[in-house]
Amino acid sequence: MIDWSRVSELIEEIGAEDFGEIVELFLMEVETAIGSLEEAAGDAKATEEQMHFLKGAALNLGFEALAQICLKGEKAAASGRPDVVSAHEVRTTFNTSSAQFQADLPNRLAA
Repeated sequence: MIDWSRVSELIEEIGAEDFGEIVELFLMEVETAIGSLEEAAGDAKATEEQMHFLKGAALNLGFEALAQICLKGEKAAASGRPDVVSAHEVRTTFNTSSAQFQADLPNRLAA
C-alpha cells in the first residue's frame, strides 16, 4: 500500500525537518483533488485530469495503492469511461493508505 523506499528517498532528498510540511500539503491537496473528482462525476476530461494529478501526487509520496487506482481511472476516463473508478473508491483507498502511512511513519522515522 505504501512504498516506504520512496518515503525514505523523499526524506533524504528534502530532509526530515521539512518532510512534515510536505506531508501536510500532500494531504490537503489530495483532499481538494478528490473533492474535484467527486464534482466531475461523468465528465471524462475532468476525471482524467484529476486522476492524473492524484496519481502523480500519490507516486511522489509513496502512496502506491492510490497511484494504481488513479492510473486505472485515468486510463479509463481517457478512453471515455469516467465511471470505471469512482471518487468514492479513490477516497476509500486514500483514507486507508493515509491511516497506514500515519500509523507506521513514526516507526519508519525512528529506524
